[in-house]
Amino acid sequence: MPLVDIGALRLETECCGAADASAILLIQGLGTPLTRWPQPLIDRMVDAGHRVVRFDNRDTGLSSRLDALGAPRLAQFFAGQIASPLYTLADMAADAIALLDALRIEKAHVVGASMGGMIGQIAAALHPARCLSLTSIMSSSGNPLLPPPTPAAQQTLIAPLPFPHDERAIVKDAVRRQQVLMSPGYPTPEAELEAMFTFEFRRGFHPAGIARQLAALLTGGDRRPLLARIRVPCMVLHGREDPLIPFACGVDTAKAIPTAELRVLPGMGHDFPFALTPQFADAILSATRRA
Repeated sequence: MPLVDIGALRLETECCGAADASAILLIQGLGTPLTRWPQPLIDRMVDAGHRVVRFDNRDTGLSSRLDALGAPRLAQFFAGQIASPLYTLADMAADAIALLDALRIEKAHVVGASMGGMIGQIAAALHPARCLSLTSIMSSSGNPLLPPPTPAAQQTLIAPLPFPHDERAIVKDAVRRQQVLMSPGYPTPEAELEAMFTFEFRRGFHPAGIARQLAALLTGGDRRPLLARIRVPCMVLHGREDPLIPFACGVDTAKAIPTAELRVLPGMGHDFPFALTPQFADAILSATRRA
């Protein structure tokens, strides 16, 4: 499907499955395109009778780029200084709901990964009439007392990109960062990572958009009061060995949502290992069945 208009923005969107089937809306994380959702996972959800909708968030991939807003001063955010993001996670959650409007989908099962999980949490809390269930994967509640990323994982967020931004250098750098985050129990071969990041670079390399999203993430605040309002069935899925959003963050998210079930995946880091596709699918479909 081509770009879908949602007011002032356009979101690159892909739909699979019957148009009249119960919809599952997939929301990806920081700077991550819709293509990062594993196709075998999508196939399993479609085979279970669902319509699967995935999209590039604003400032990602082929969706609208908000370069006119300027660049955030990330040093201020990392230093804990008071600063306003150029847009918020709530704005991104509103994008997701606007996409449902544009596609004429009254309600959907919402699935979010990493920052996408945070966006999904906000959507479920602020737009309860539009959400059938919520699955929050490798995400967090925003509780400021939770443990931070490991030092190496933190560097994957804040280390500067190689310059100049040529394809070979950027892909090599992305592979190096992903190897820090990937699942120790299910490592992805380097050749596969190179192919994935080469494709993503050619499809839509946009570091300025990642910076604006990161500012929104860093100022997201403590979502526990919002999470307490969620009443739809919720699944919280988290890897035991996640170095970027530690396992304690998943535990805290599940505690904050009254309807949540927590599932733990040993050996999983901060990625989507092919070998865990059945577990991901079962968790998501379990939430849809509870709805």
